[in-house]
Amino acid sequence: MTRPQGAGPGNILPVEILCRVTGVSRAAYYRDWAQSAPAREETALRDAMQRVALAHRHYGYRRIGALLRREGWQVNHKRLVRLLREDNLLCLKRPLFKPPTTDARHSWRVWPNLARHLQPMAINQLWVADITYVRLANAFVYLAVVLDGFSRKVVGWAMEDHLQASLALAALEMALTSRKVIPGALVHHSDRGVQYACGDYILRLQSVGIQPSMSRSGCPYDNAMAESFMKTLKQEEVDASSYRDLAHATAAIGEFLDNVYNRQRLHSALAYLSPAEFESTPPLHPVSQLATAST
Repeated sequence: MTRPQGAGPGNILPVEILCRVTGVSRAAYYRDWAQSAPAREETALRDAMQRVALAHRHYGYRRIGALLRREGWQVNHKRLVRLLREDNLLCLKRPLFKPPTTDARHSWRVWPNLARHLQPMAINQLWVADITYVRLANAFVYLAVVLDGFSRKVVGWAMEDHLQASLALAALEMALTSRKVIPGALVHHSDRGVQYACGDYILRLQSVGIQPSMSRSGCPYDNAMAESFMKTLKQEEVDASSYRDLAHATAAIGEFLDNVYNRQRLHSALAYLSPAEFESTPPLHPVSQLATAST
């Protein structure tokens, strides 16, 4: 437990008084609490933890725990480490006085970064992929996306209630269905997560002639395009919505991705065109300059 039974961010009256005012017995109150409050508390804690960890990428569990305690959470370090591990919120190590290593937390091959200096001049030359979480009422689900690096268009996406490799593969399959890929002409860039490094994902890329590429260790900016997209998604859709369940979130976010983001949203990086417009309209400025702008 992170809070006493019946206590919460806005509860300042004792349980006895609240029950007397509302005409509810304490036994009924605690029975209802035992059925619903722990799940809500767990979701609220994980949401606060995710927000703090993403805002302070170099913080370990001790500093994250200190920030959570400032917000009123009382969570021991064992539980915090478990939740951070389950949500794959591993802190980024501060740069050492030597080049970053290629060490990873899994045994799969880490592929070299082919996208670092790549400036796509047309569609299907660079795809970037990433995964983020989406909060539901009492749980979390996960969204995997594949973007075209030339137009920022979402060409593939998938949502599930797990972080298995099949989530990333489903987004990749949608991208392969919607796009015609020329073998050897496309680079697929992602972070070093196990979903992208595992054998099933790499074999699928290689089966259609796509070259894998992964970010360097401790360099989140290597996948800045995907990070920028995730920020836009959270600010313009997720943070302003309340999803009942996985089906509701999938429908709402799918509508945003397909119709709002791809077809309507104007991007400063695309001369204030939508991704769909940019792909059908010759760029007014050199692509090399546009590629350096933010989403």
